[in-house]
Amino acid sequence: MTLKIYGWPVSSCVRRAAHIAKERGIPYEFIQLDKATNVHKGAEYLSHQPFGVVPYINDDGFEMYESRAISRYLVVHPAGRGPAFIPKDLHGLARFEQAVSVETSYFQPQGRDIILALREGYKDLSDPHFGAIVARIEPTLDIYEQILSKQKYLAGDEITLADFFHLPYGNTFVEEGLGLFEKRPNVWRWWQDISSRPAWQAVKVTP
Repeated sequence: MTLKIYGWPVSSCVRRAAHIAKERGIPYEFIQLDKATNVHKGAEYLSHQPFGVVPYINDDGFEMYESRAISRYLVVHPAGRGPAFIPKDLHGLARFEQAVSVETSYFQPQGRDIILALREGYKDLSDPHFGAIVARIEPTLDIYEQILSKQKYLAGDEITLADFFHLPYGNTFVEEGLGLFEKRPNVWRWWQDISSRPAWQAVKVTP
């Protein structure tokens, strides 16, 4: 039975999960839901994803939700091939978990505020309200610049899930012309590296 990913194409979390399936060469079927009808808030959907958000997956009867958890599941899935994107050695694994925690604790919440503001129609960085929201992520990216001046990726010199988790929000930042990555040479080098991967290019618009 083919892995099924439920959600809608514009969801950052759907694209995060679909990207890892594509990286690992795991066949999947994308089941597009009708967000306009609030199907994700209905009883049937909530029986699969009790928080009423996307995505969730069904893998031959096994269901789970949360895109980062799904990603971790997919990198060890027996149908996958190639690298698992999670280090196995003690120190490599520790650095990986550190980088994942940084993304979850700093980049993601600050990035989400930017995404929500963009959805509300803010575009102009000279707008004091929007400018202040965007400015909150600048110190985090300054630290990224320092980290990436010493190593190729956020957890070391091998690409991991910690890097991939940045792709959905980062893609929006670049497409909206916020200039957050471009003015930091090491961050920009890193971004061009991770965002040019064929698997991401294949799912960033339509999972």
